[in-house]
Amino acid sequence: MREEYDIKNLNPRKNPYSNRIKKQVTIKLDGEIIEYFKNQSESYGIPYQTLINLYLADCVKEKKQLQLSWK
Repeated sequence: MREEYDIKNLNPRKNPYSNRIKKQVTIKLDGEIIEYFKNQSESYGIPYQTLINLYLADCVKEKKQLQLSWK
């Protein structure tokens, strides 16, 4: 085994999936929203953060527009 490796020369091609890598973010959500997705995640056997990501990905795919009205 070598003491040092030149990582750049081990695999010089770019990762074809690099644009699909998830990014970690911090987001503040209401407690009831988190509880809703946690309950849903138990029903489907999917981690709640994955379920939130799938829901948001569907919004992007379907180009859903936010409907807001302030009272």
